[in-house]
Amino acid sequence: MSETHSPTGSCSALRLDERLRDTRLFFSQALRTFKATGSVVPSSPALAHAMAEHVRERPVPGQPLRILEVGAGTGAITRGLADAMIPGDTADLVESNPEFAAHLEELLTTDPDLARIEANSTVHAKMVDEMGTDRTYDVITSGLPFANFAAEDVEGILDYYFSVLEPGGYLSFYGYLYTKEVKAVIARREDYLRQARTSWVVQDWIDRYGVRSDKVYANVPPAFVHHLRKPV
Repeated sequence: MSETHSPTGSCSALRLDERLRDTRLFFSQALRTFKATGSVVPSSPALAHAMAEHVRERPVPGQPLRILEVGAGTGAITRGLADAMIPGDTADLVESNPEFAAHLEELLTTDPDLARIEANSTVHAKMVDEMGTDRTYDVITSGLPFANFAAEDVEGILDYYFSVLEPGGYLSFYGYLYTKEVKAVIARREDYLRQARTSWVVQDWIDRYGVRSDKVYANVPPAFVHHLRKPV
């Protein structure tokens, strides 16, 4: 008797293979460029789901959104966005690491979860501040590891986000739980003080524009997600 394979089984195997490739690439690049990645494993589906909150729960049901994802990496958060996107939505996916960007370009044509948004998505292999201000967005998600950046750089990035975010639009970004506490114990004094200054900048933006914060324990390491809204 000949052996048969269901389309679902083949599709699941393809997804698993793609996820393993994502993880291997992310790990290899993270070891070389930890400051830009902030982790050694890709974000979990639970974190991706939390980051896509304002694509999924859009203000006007059925109304297309313009989405900007910054720090797209190997597409872990992009998968959550893709799952929430509807026809008419568009996405600019910004990733400064050229190997990650090339991998994400390939996934948009080969991965079943991402191919459905390929026609309406564009990968930009550049720094976010090189994107310019000629386009605006309804939703911005950021995977940049702010804790690894200088305070003035984070201030500039957040300023940029709000300059291209439509009034009433949402910004979602994440960081890792207990980072500051761990660094207080193991980091050099100057590294700890740099991160403290950065956290003050982030907290100021949260205090001014934050609408909700969520903890996501099903991630390595556990993370928090902050949702900010630009005033109308």
